[in-house]
Amino acid sequence: MNPEGGPGGGLRQPSKRRLPAATSGMASPHQLFDDTSSSASGLGRGYAAQQPPAAGSFLAEPVSSFAMAYGTTLASQGKEIVDRNIDRFIPVTKLKYYFAVDTVYVGKKLGLLLFPFMHQDWQVRYQQDTPVAPRFDINAPDLYIPVMAFITYVLVAGLALGTQNRFSPDILGLQASSALAWLIVEVLAILLSLYLVTVNTDLTTIDLVAFSGYKYVGMIVGIVSGLLFGKTGYYLLLSWCCLSIFVFMIRTLRLKILSEAAAEGVLVRGAKNQLRMYLTMAIAALQPLFMYWLTFHLVR
Repeated sequence: MNPEGGPGGGLRQPSKRRLPAATSGMASPHQLFDDTSSSASGLGRGYAAQQPPAAGSFLAEPVSSFAMAYGTTLASQGKEIVDRNIDRFIPVTKLKYYFAVDTVYVGKKLGLLLFPFMHQDWQVRYQQDTPVAPRFDINAPDLYIPVMAFITYVLVAGLALGTQNRFSPDILGLQASSALAWLIVEVLAILLSLYLVTVNTDLTTIDLVAFSGYKYVGMIVGIVSGLLFGKTGYYLLLSWCCLSIFVFMIRTLRLKILSEAAAEGVLVRGAKNQLRMYLTMAIAALQPLFMYWLTFHLVR
């Protein structure tokens, strides 16, 4: 028997039909699910690129814009209220005048504080009944030098305490607070004395703070000289600075307190003018006393 089922044979095996090869775009007939990984990844990339913003972002932009506009409105209103009422408590306009200085003025003023003996013209210049800014007149009082000198004094005092192994934040804070307290007491005492003597002067409280704060320049010189040259250098340079500040205060304040006599060019005799002269000398004499009191314990 012909096993291949020839014409004379028995059973005939069915012929095998070749199926066409599946193309890359067609799925296998035995595959239960379509493979969508490649297409899904492509779609995912497109979806990630074109993903719409979340719902919160739609709310965030209007809320932030509203908050910014509201904050700007509040800030402008607050600035207007502060500008209207700040002069009641802090004379900002006047303070700007006392800080209107430059480098040339500071250098000349420091020289005048340390060497006032050769200076001749002590009159403050005016322009339309208003004193000119300090940077245009060396005789005008300022607050820049007193404030910087006070801060420098505290730093130099800390340095002096550190060289003696006595430094601590509490001691430095006590040194600064005591110096500030004595300055306040001094200014209040001068104001009370001017009121009791009934002096008609254009001196303001800020002027007195400025004049009283100039002594810190001499105090710094004394402490630094004590650190460099010992007690001998301290006493020598502090004595010079005390004499300089005494002369400076006498020649400056006599034009303010003795304004009537200065306007006439001679010292008018009388009980009231004698009191004014004594008051001027007392204010000037206070400066060396405070300079020594606030510095002698820092030099050993």
